[in-house]
Amino acid sequence: MRLLEQMKKIITCCIGFCALFIWVTHSQAAPEVIVYTALDQIFSEPILQEFEKTTGIKVKAVYDLEATKTTGLVNRLIAEKAHPQCDVFWNNEVIKSIILKQKGVLAVYHSPSAQEIPAIFKDKQGYWTGFAARARVLVVNTDRLSTSTQPQSIRDLTRPAFKGKAAIANPLFGTTATHVAALFSYWGEAEAKQFFRDLKANQIRILDGNSVVKDRTGSGAILAGFTDTDDVNVGIQAGMPIQPVFPDKEGIGTLLIPNTVALIQNSPHPVEAKRLIDYLLSKEVERKLAFCPSVQMPLRKDVPTPTNFVTIDQIKAMPVDYEKVAEVMDASVRFVQEAFLR
Repeated sequence: MRLLEQMKKIITCCIGFCALFIWVTHSQAAPEVIVYTALDQIFSEPILQEFEKTTGIKVKAVYDLEATKTTGLVNRLIAEKAHPQCDVFWNNEVIKSIILKQKGVLAVYHSPSAQEIPAIFKDKQGYWTGFAARARVLVVNTDRLSTSTQPQSIRDLTRPAFKGKAAIANPLFGTTATHVAALFSYWGEAEAKQFFRDLKANQIRILDGNSVVKDRTGSGAILAGFTDTDDVNVGIQAGMPIQPVFPDKEGIGTLLIPNTVALIQNSPHPVEAKRLIDYLLSKEVERKLAFCPSVQMPLRKDVPTPTNFVTIDQIKAMPVDYEKVAEVMDASVRFVQEAFLR
């Protein structure tokens, strides 16, 4: 009987020791943060690696494909809403972040790093914050188009000179989808639909992504196309005969699309998530993105930029309300699916 009691005590002690060992091991595990990012991996990965090196927080990043960028990650976040697997969403645009806010996927976080970022690039309630913008531009082949023949307005791509010789990325995804919705919001549905019907009638080519538009323009396969400044900058540095045209200087202006970052509701690592958000919204990260091959535009005027850099205050920005753009996204996507891509 005494032996049985002793064995029970030994077993109890062993169980307690094992539980303590597991608890200590877990508590001493390296901190980590999980981020889904729609910005090209070639640009975002070095930033995340620097954060990991500086803080010791392990970064587990999930990237997306060029053709389905942003949309794939957004759908994943919505599907995971009840059991979040992600801590931080680093989006390469604004509208899908607003949609995630509306669906209750995001949590409020007012980062101290965001104080000097202009209010237009921040959610009023604190669900998302913008940083490091790109502009929607026309990329032109400088070998095939002289200055006098280059398009100066997005409407120029509906002219006979560009029939079958201009391109756009799939307008269901990424910044191209944002651009379509912005035109629906700014012009109104009727005028925007007519513009895209005119592009279709002019045999505009639909390609897999903005980088493909840049590549085809650089090769001379097309004369011009819709893309983002980061893609054009990469092409120029690679020696392609291309340059950006900031369109409609006398009209609607150029659409600015900042990156956005947001905290996921009930994220598994909220403390580490906030540290990553603070880092991404820092002036240092805007500086890094300005000096990296994508040459993205800081939202703060006192952030250093490369020589001959086109800053936000040097271009005419398209006056848009991102919340209103999000409101028409469903209508613009439906039109693209039913009328533009068929």
